[in-house]
Amino acid sequence: MEIVSPDVLMLLVFVALLAGLIDAMAGGGGLLALPALLWAGLPPVQALATNKLQGTFGTFTASLQFVRRREIDLALMRFPVLMTAVGSVGGTLTVRHVGSERLEHIVPVLLIAFALYFLLSPRVGDADAHHRISLGAFALLIGFSVGFYDGFFGPGTGTFFAAAFVMLLGYNLRRATAGTKILNFTSNISSLVVFAAAGEVVWQVGLPMGAAQMVGAWIGSHLVIRHGAALIRPLLVVVSLAISLKLLLGD
Repeated sequence: MEIVSPDVLMLLVFVALLAGLIDAMAGGGGLLALPALLWAGLPPVQALATNKLQGTFGTFTASLQFVRRREIDLALMRFPVLMTAVGSVGGTLTVRHVGSERLEHIVPVLLIAFALYFLLSPRVGDADAHHRISLGAFALLIGFSVGFYDGFFGPGTGTFFAAAFVMLLGYNLRRATAGTKILNFTSNISSLVVFAAAGEVVWQVGLPMGAAQMVGAWIGSHLVIRHGAALIRPLLVVVSLAISLKLLLGD
């Protein structure tokens, strides 16, 4: 059975490429991909599930590039990865039974606050700063809670992770983006497993979009490594404000 027409699928693939490019640099790729899937006629739950599938390809590709370039130590991320996975599974199971509408009014306020932080704080740049909490505490506090949020709702997850890496662990923006992609991949694939087990993923749409996501993420991650804070900082501000406006104004 044809889920979408070939022309619509081609458009979705192009949107996924752009989403992968933006997501690798500043997060927020779902702001493009999810509305496109809904526009194509997928039911909301299937659109969420399929968005997780295509997003998993992009975050995996970006994560791989950052690890290969030694922008992040994967061994140090084991506990944050574990707690993010646990949180994401919990969030996905919860959202299948409880609506997430209330978050639409809370999240924009947080994202606007983070946008102002990225814009104005002297701590945000290419130099590392002193960490404020241990990596273990970061895993328990941020990994679990933001992972849960991503499985439950999702918009702005990359911004939340990036802000936490900068504010709590003192990472520079390039390193924070690398850590964000690893944890975002973890939350995506954990949520995807739950959606796939429930039969909600539209594979015929998600796999071609995933391939395009990989291309966009490869380009975006290389741009981050090359340009650092000069590129990431303004993009984080723009993406945070764009997601806020999307949630505040609705469809």
